[in-house]
Amino acid sequence: MTTSFEDLHTFKRALDLMVSIYQLTKTFPSDERFGLTQQLRRAAVSVVSNIAEGQGRLSDGEWRQFLSHARGSLYEVQAQVIAAHRLEYIDLENIATTPRLDSPRRRTPQGSDRVREEPRERSSPFDNPIESRK
Repeated sequence: MTTSFEDLHTFKRALDLMVSIYQLTKTFPSDERFGLTQQLRRAAVSVVSNIAEGQGRLSDGEWRQFLSHARGSLYEVQAQVIAAHRLEYIDLENIATTPRLDSPRRRTPQGSDRVREEPRERSSPFDNPIESRK
């Protein structure tokens, strides 16, 4: 039996991140409704969606491809959070309370139901995004 995407720790963390982004963007100026607010929300939703869709794929290659898309969306969220901070829409305290998402998990090469941590090649995009730029 294949593990449901809803059981994946990474999916749960991504969902927490998405909810936090939605709450955070509620405080953005109304003239950003179709700009940065919408873009941030779409990127956060993309992380969740790509993890779920990847879990439904049949091959490990497809799974890794969707995790790669999810990771790219995480970096998109990071860049937009930095931009929102620069525009003074959010402060460091708000960023510090945003959930962090580690590298996505993946199935073992044998295609079993077990999942294991993907090796970390780079830091997570939410390892203090503002401080890492200094």
